[in-house]
Amino acid sequence: MDLLSCRYYINYKLMKKKVRQYAQQIEVGTQDRPHVLKDFSRMLDNQIEKIVLFLLEQQGLLASRIAKLNEQQEALQQQPNISEISQLREAYRQVGRDLLKLLLFIEINAIGLRKILKKFDKRFGYRFTDYYVKTRANHPYSQLQQVFKHVGLGAVVGAISRNLHELQEHQGSYLSIYDQPALSFQEPVVDSMKAAVDRLTHSTNFLNFLAQHALIMQEELPTSEGPVDDQRYHFMSLLLNLANTFLYMVNTYIIVPTADDYSMSLGAAATVCGIVIGSMAVAQVFSSVYFSAWSNKSYFKPLVFSSIVLFIGNVMYALAYDFNSIAILLIGRLFCGLGSARAVNRRYISDCVPLKIRMQASAGFVSASALGMACGPALAGLLQTNFKIYKLTFNQETLPGWVMSLAWLLYLVWLWISFREPCLETEESSAAQESTTEPVENDALEKGLKKPLLLNSEDKQETEDGDGEFDGSDGAPEESRGPATSIGSAYKLLTPSVKVQLLIYFMLKYAMEVLLSESSVVTTYYFGWSTSSVAIFLACLGLTVLPVNIAVGSYISNMFEDRQILLASEIMVCIGILLSFHIISPYTVPQYVCSGLIMFVSAEVLEGVNLSLLSRVMSSRLSRGTYNGGLLSTEAGTLARVVADGTITLAGYLGESKLLNVTLLPSLVICVASIVATCFTYNSLY
Repeated sequence: MDLLSCRYYINYKLMKKKVRQYAQQIEVGTQDRPHVLKDFSRMLDNQIEKIVLFLLEQQGLLASRIAKLNEQQEALQQQPNISEISQLREAYRQVGRDLLKLLLFIEINAIGLRKILKKFDKRFGYRFTDYYVKTRANHPYSQLQQVFKHVGLGAVVGAISRNLHELQEHQGSYLSIYDQPALSFQEPVVDSMKAAVDRLTHSTNFLNFLAQHALIMQEELPTSEGPVDDQRYHFMSLLLNLANTFLYMVNTYIIVPTADDYSMSLGAAATVCGIVIGSMAVAQVFSSVYFSAWSNKSYFKPLVFSSIVLFIGNVMYALAYDFNSIAILLIGRLFCGLGSARAVNRRYISDCVPLKIRMQASAGFVSASALGMACGPALAGLLQTNFKIYKLTFNQETLPGWVMSLAWLLYLVWLWISFREPCLETEESSAAQESTTEPVENDALEKGLKKPLLLNSEDKQETEDGDGEFDGSDGAPEESRGPATSIGSAYKLLTPSVKVQLLIYFMLKYAMEVLLSESSVVTTYYFGWSTSSVAIFLACLGLTVLPVNIAVGSYISNMFEDRQILLASEIMVCIGILLSFHIISPYTVPQYVCSGLIMFVSAEVLEGVNLSLLSRVMSSRLSRGTYNGGLLSTEAGTLARVVADGTITLAGYLGESKLLNVTLLPSLVICVASIVATCFTYNSLY
């Protein structure tokens, strides 16, 4: 299969050059816009036709090879021979490997088409992509469908899977893959083909949606996975990282129902709960950076440090009551924020979990976070007691600190016994190992596939445009292709559409934090709710996370484009905020609960879709290193929480009667701004 020849790929460099020429010609007046659109459309049609004709040719060759192998299989059924069956299975596997090359060929060309269309729209301010895709994709003789929908290749995948399954020993069973679709079938080639097809179609299921929700960044162009992943991976270590995520989220939200009462017990205003809750987020702004950097050298030591700091922080939080000190209370929460190891948890999944189960691990990360968010307030609602042991007070305000300190102590013991530090390798040694372990054929394939789309060192216009596609080149210096080395350099890699999506992430985190953090003060003032009632309300909100993600990941995302869901979710968040305002008296429980539910659920949908889009459009240079895409999103969300909690405390000086409307007003302004920004960048969201 001659996939290494550049002539079969989209000529991305030529088309990029033509886009610049069109811009210059329109600027000087030698060409008009209709002529440019017609000429560029013709060029795209020719490029796609070239790709599709080669695709059909290779698809026919694969089908012919499978047909010949089927004839051999029929003959072997009459006279079985173990050695010949083994050779036949290997022959089917080889067809599967060649099919993988073809799928990779299609994927890279699809990426190239999407990027050049985005570049054209950006340069001319014209929604050419919508016109081109609609006119070509819906035509009965569409060739674009072959590229983006890989028409017919599913049948080839099915044929290889079925025949390999039938050649596998099943101890006399006559069931086929059609009789039992869920039948366990361990065949790496088949798994790789299915993963490639899923990636190519961008089909979304629940696990995939949750994995993107975690924003554990991966390279846009797929790479082969070496045996080092299985050596670095340790199931118990992964479980410990997920447990760390769960406990940290419980730790974050367990104090929310009682933070206002605790503040008043120490002589402060109820609205000081904003600072109490937000101080953890303030410290997390800094801890995310040093934990991300620390995870370059170790995973075990940061987790040990995190557990110790969180243990100390929760003990201080609990002791603040007996010392009657708001300062000790705040320092305790700052310590809890300094122990946030979510960057380490994300990094472990990204670096140490094999690609074949990374989606499940990423989904586990999000599920653990959601479960912790629900369990925190629910646990606070159960801790309604009051007693003393010696001089230590145990009540609904201090028990969250004591319970979490005990939980982190037990976690530390489990961590010390069960965690296995993966071997950390330098980039040079990793590259050397890959070159010795991977077949020469695959190495040549990777180089041959990427080369047609890479930029030359003298071609710097692409970088100046800020698109960030196909980062690096054969002649570019290593630092121009490496990961970002600072927050500033990472920020420079962000395109306008990515910045808008980070603004959306800031907005939704701000709105959610305002809703959750002030819930105890607002419900007590308007409705006289008890701590248990607030805890039940917050727990019910947290329990909506997974069902909402199931609905979006399994159904809604298959019916609508991500950008359509994104804009609709933003509008629903805005509606939820508007309904939450106290304008008409009396302010009722149904109004508060329904508006809060609309806002929270819409924000959850928005978060998943937004991070899904971010994971696709962020520069590949932000998929690794200390200052990666996950860190940027974490910092944006954490800053939003800090600002929201600070707003609650400042608004408290105006009185509890004005707290709700004053805190909702910034949410509304930011939400409207994000909707406007989304409309301006809507065409660049794919």
